[in-house]
Amino acid sequence: MSASGSWDPTAYSRFSDERSRPFSDLVSQVRAESPSLVVDLGCGHGPATLTLARLWPDARVVGVDSSESMLEAARELDREGRVEWVQSDLREWDPASLGQAPDVIVTSSTLQWVSGHLDLLDVWVASLSDGGWFALQVPGNFDAPSHRLMRETAEHHERSGELTAALDLPAVGEPATYLRYLHRLGCEVDAWETTYLHVLDPEGVDDNPVLTWVRATGLRPVLDILTDDAELESFLEPYREALAAAYPRTAAGVLFPFRRVFAVGRRSGRAEAEATSSEVAIDPEG
Repeated sequence: MSASGSWDPTAYSRFSDERSRPFSDLVSQVRAESPSLVVDLGCGHGPATLTLARLWPDARVVGVDSSESMLEAARELDREGRVEWVQSDLREWDPASLGQAPDVIVTSSTLQWVSGHLDLLDVWVASLSDGGWFALQVPGNFDAPSHRLMRETAEHHERSGELTAALDLPAVGEPATYLRYLHRLGCEVDAWETTYLHVLDPEGVDDNPVLTWVRATGLRPVLDILTDDAELESFLEPYREALAAAYPRTAAGVLFPFRRVFAVGRRSGRAEAEATSSEVAIDPEG
């Protein structure tokens, strides 16, 4: 999760089925049979990390996150104390603190908050055991109406300077970007993308379920800045109307397409005599 700002575990747990599916799809491509150490970077409030503990019951499982409130919720959920919960900014987290080489490192819906995250992959992949697995998933929907309209609304707000700066998030890569980068780090790589067509609020009890969704994630920078109720409402009113027009209710519910990018690499240990990994940069065109 983001190193700055507040996170609400209760808000994030709404639409839990939709949010958990990409994590499950990512981990299903990790073929580790009996890992000794599994790490979840950006573990949030814990449900996904606990699925790793159930998948590999004999493994030591560590969850790392920067948000104290999320980790508090994770510890409450982990009634058996199955996971080691660690608070750390991912840019500062040191794999050596584990005391052993991890066999699996997973990071899902996190790296979009971390500037320069490609450089961190060098450290994380290098820390893996021989044959270890690295798996990442990031949202690829920053040009979707939900985020484009957020930025447009910010531009017309009286605090536009602060808001537009806060919404200028680090770039994420295309599948080919991560494939090339992990390959240069000595991994055998599978990379792909999926657009999930979420059906939100089929019961019709939420006037604007897309707004409810983004309030827990992408809208957090705005909510952290606009703490005055009047200022916040002056943002939400036009944004709410724009979202309702962009995502109209259908007989099935509100349809919310959400694109995500995946990459899974297995460290093969091959030598990297060719060009260094730093030559690969995030390119929106992949």
